[in-house]
Amino acid sequence: MAGRSRLPPPQFARGGADLDGPHPPPRPHLRHPPLPPHVMLEERMAVQFDDVQALLSDNQRLAATHVALKQEVQMAQYELRRASIVFDASRSDADLRLREVYEKMMKLESELGATDAMRAELMHVRNDIQGLTSDRQDLLGQVQALTQDLTRASTDARQVPAIKAEIETLKKEIQQVREGIEQEKKGYAENYEQGQVMEKNLISMAREIEKLRAEIANAEKRARAAAAAGTQAAGFVGNYGNPDPNFMAYPYAAVYGMNPVAGVADPNVQYGLGGYDMQGYQGRR
Repeated sequence: MAGRSRLPPPQFARGGADLDGPHPPPRPHLRHPPLPPHVMLEERMAVQFDDVQALLSDNQRLAATHVALKQEVQMAQYELRRASIVFDASRSDADLRLREVYEKMMKLESELGATDAMRAELMHVRNDIQGLTSDRQDLLGQVQALTQDLTRASTDARQVPAIKAEIETLKKEIQQVREGIEQEKKGYAENYEQGQVMEKNLISMAREIEKLRAEIANAEKRARAAAAAGTQAAGFVGNYGNPDPNFMAYPYAAVYGMNPVAGVADPNVQYGLGGYDMQGYQGRR
């Protein structure tokens, strides 16, 4: 139902006028990124809203049909009553006239041999009887037609409960769709709030991590600078006035917890300045 109002593509809407002209070069196949969940949910809600609107229009159309059928049934009943009254009146009138004609016929038959005028009147009465008979047949045909109309109206009236049941079913389905939409709205709001909280937490954690990285880098630079300075001073004191290379050039290194290094200072050497207490640092912060 959501695709009722869609239009055909432009190349078909122009009646095929561009079929003989030059065709544009084929476009490269682009992979569109997947839609976010909230966009998909909004599209689904829009489709469901269109379905609800279509159901409402169908419900209104069925209600209008029901009212029209009810009016037609009332009109048929009125016409049937009117035809019944007319038929009863015509039948009583015809019976009365037939009775009168019959009496005249009996009287004329008794007086038939008296005069020719009475014979002519008898022929006239017979013609009247034939006309009344044809009128009666016409009335019977009209009664049969009205009876058929009444039968059709009764059949349509029997379909009214089914239409009412279908309308009630549509109402229940619409109510279920509305409840589902409300539940989806609530779930979307809760997920959105949780996402906002998680995003704030991640941003704060990223900032804390960046601060810790900067402080650790500064602490490592200071430790390397101090270790390099201590190594140079220890080499100068150990080699002063002592030409023997086997002589211990770092007499105080073990006392201060420093690893003696011969030659250049290695940046990967474990300095004897003590371990870096990250937990204590975070506690001080």
